[in-house]
Amino acid sequence: MVTLIIIVVTCTVSLLCFNGRLDFNALKFNAYEVWHRKQWHRMLTYGLVHSGWGHLLFNMLTLFFFGKVVEQYFAAAFGSTAGTVLYLVLYVSALAVSTVADLLKFKNDYSYNAVGASGAVSAILFASILFEPRMGIYIFMIPIPVPGYIFAPLYLLYCWYMARRNIDNIGHSAHFWGAVYGLVFPLLCRPDIFSHFLSQLGL
Repeated sequence: MVTLIIIVVTCTVSLLCFNGRLDFNALKFNAYEVWHRKQWHRMLTYGLVHSGWGHLLFNMLTLFFFGKVVEQYFAAAFGSTAGTVLYLVLYVSALAVSTVADLLKFKNDYSYNAVGASGAVSAILFASILFEPRMGIYIFMIPIPVPGYIFAPLYLLYCWYMARRNIDNIGHSAHFWGAVYGLVFPLLCRPDIFSHFLSQLGL
């Protein structure tokens, strides 16, 4: 249910920005504005706006499929009410946490901007891998699912490598730190989840 609410809110805000009814520039992440002008809201609101339909659709579809898994496991691990609250806290806090590295790196660069829920979506994806490491994940152009425990290190390595190269307009650093946070947050809330992770791998 929370996943659907997040999707509806995100799609609504993004669509309102697409048609000019909301100010896209006031919501996007800009490291300079955050650091020097203390516009801290940008570390959250950037996740509500997207660069285009494809960007929005990809993020929301990923969130839809993996968010439901995490919601169910959070409810089982923490109880229905607490699980719902913690799931929402994970998503919202992941938006901020995933941008910290870029904030520190680009705080004096007024031209650096970022939009999209990818950092938080990466957190949800990796939280789902923590609970179901054998879950199959489809990767673009690969017709067979890749187990989560294989996908996870490959994804992190790719994000780290591409963040260092900095040759495209994708927030690889936010993807990396969002994914890491998605593993860390549930374990901080309940460390014995790691035992469940190992048991799912047969260890």
